Amino acid sequence: MANIRSKLHMERGLASLSRYVSPSLLAAAGVLIITIMALFVPPYIGMADNGDYFRILYSNGLYFNTPDYDSQYFGYFIKKFGIFQYFNENQASLFSSQSLFIKLSIWLNTFVDQQVFDVRVQAALFTVLYIVAVYLLVESLTWKVPVKYGYPIAILAIFLFADTAYTAYFNSFFGESIVFIMMVYVFAAGLLMYRKRYNDYVLMAIMLVSGLLLTTSKQQNAPLGIIIALMGICLIFIRKERKFRVCMASSLAVLLLAGIGTYALIPKEFVNINKYHAMTRGILMGSEDPEETLSKFDIDKQYAILNESIYYELYTTIDVDSPILEDHFYNKYGFGSILKYYVTHPGKAIDMLDLAAKSAFKIRPPAMGNYEKSVGKAFREQTNFFSGYSTLKAAMAPKTFGFVVIWMTLILGLYMPAFIAAVKAKNSRRMLRLPLIVTMILMGLSGIAVSIIGAGDADLSKHEFVFTAAFDIVTFVVVADAIRRRLWSGQELDSP
Repeated sequence: MANIRSKLHMERGLASLSRYVSPSLLAAAGVLIITIMALFVPPYIGMADNGDYFRILYSNGLYFNTPDYDSQYFGYFIKKFGIFQYFNENQASLFSSQSLFIKLSIWLNTFVDQQVFDVRVQAALFTVLYIVAVYLLVESLTWKVPVKYGYPIAILAIFLFADTAYTAYFNSFFGESIVFIMMVYVFAAGLLMYRKRYNDYVLMAIMLVSGLLLTTSKQQNAPLGIIIALMGICLIFIRKERKFRVCMASSLAVLLLAGIGTYALIPKEFVNINKYHAMTRGILMGSEDPEETLSKFDIDKQYAILNESIYYELYTTIDVDSPILEDHFYNKYGFGSILKYYVTHPGKAIDMLDLAAKSAFKIRPPAMGNYEKSVGKAFREQTNFFSGYSTLKAAMAPKTFGFVVIWMTLILGLYMPAFIAAVKAKNSRRMLRLPLIVTMILMGLSGIAVSIIGAGDADLSKHEFVFTAAFDIVTFVVVADAIRRRLWSGQELDSP
């Protein structure tokens, strides 16, 4: 009897709390508080530069104004940069939606300081966008769900999405911040359409804008726009009116073109860097006969000496930018021929996939530190503050591609019954959940494929960020659906 009373009392308490704080609001508030503590309260947490910042900073009107900046590469987070006061002759070395956020942050920063830019201004902008994204995702899972299920989902969201392995990127100029935030928006918009929560046209706009920002944030994300566009065809049929279908088809066409355009705009310099690593750190690496392997690409066997070398090495056997290498090495192969090699050599492909899997579950690259030098922490030291999920994931996730296959098979098996039921009922909206899950999985797999085919094992832990983000988002949704008892459900969307 006492247990029953206690249970009733708890349920009444949760029902009373839900009148003021919904599970989605609780999740957003929790992530906000922890992120503020991590990024805006000393010691500030951020990401050290690995040498990539110059690609995006100078063209956007910022420069390195710390005297010993070079000595802090990889080791320490630096939060302040100079703002160009006169004509900026630097041209953009690459096209990226990241520039939009940097320029907006600089404009906001000028209200406080017109000469020195504080990266925390950008972090504040990202935090606001992130909190809204988390709110929408949790809302898509907890709307009209009993609070006894909704609050555990909210707590799980805080545990995952407030992890500093993700939010530390906000205090940096790495594009991963935009990638993760926009992936959450794309998925949340799709799930909200599935649940018939909010206006479909508004959600369509959110999906289009976030999809564009995601696709154009980094050149390696070009396939993401194509995947969203192709898999999103099912969204066209969730409503019968011609206006909606035309708008949705047009949005998907824009995303498809954005993906193609992003790939086409990759600068020649970066194409060669990636091609170099794709061969020296991919195809040739581990080959028992590098000379024979090169012959399959009609490349002179003498270039086997480049095996396992890095494009950025100070002392090399040949100038990596020389016309000789351009004519006799780079021009001999491309994305298609590398893909063909892996398809015709499955053993090598499996080896590379297993190698990729070793880094596929690391959210935070191990090479970069999180603290400012003034804090007194060791060079490259990383924070342990609210990093339970990322630490647990890196330690416990099996480091083989076989686990990835098992994970995908399990996910598809769990959601297939509800999808089949929706097909039989001829309910296009109820069919959405599985295609949305598959879209995220394909996006994650594209991150692995592009990393291997495009750059071998070079900086895998950072290049595979799309996969680790997709893995976390999908796994979170699966666990949330299990908590709210909708994993196999084919019930009506607006039922609790």
